[in-house]
Amino acid sequence: MTSILLLLSGIFYAVLCIFSIVTGIIYMTGKKELNPIELSDSFMQRLSDEEKKKAFTKKMGLVTFIVGVAQGITSFAILKAGTKAFYGIALGFTIFSIASVSVKLKGKVNAFPIIKFVFYMAILVILLLARTRALFF
Repeated sequence: MTSILLLLSGIFYAVLCIFSIVTGIIYMTGKKELNPIELSDSFMQRLSDEEKKKAFTKKMGLVTFIVGVAQGITSFAILKAGTKAFYGIALGFTIFSIASVSVKLKGKVNAFPIIKFVFYMAILVILLLARTRALFF
């Protein structure tokens, strides 16, 4: 059962990887405006100037692209499994993802970040259970 859950966790990160890389490229090239769902209302109000908003969107595109690469590495780490280094990468990025989504949830509650938060927490539990099982069984 644990191996199926790990497989699903790796696939989840792989899908996020593709989504984030494509979204990052779209934002970096200016083909789409920044998605206000991802940021708090107060932060979006500070970006009222169109030039600042465009510049920030390009920066967010680069960050989103880099996060996509990290999600791909995490997917590989989960699917490859077996070593402490891969486990550490998967665990570390999952904890980082939980913290990142928690910050984004501050001041703005909508379904997308909440769903991501729930999935990341589930993956964290799966990783911890898988590691505990590997250590004791």
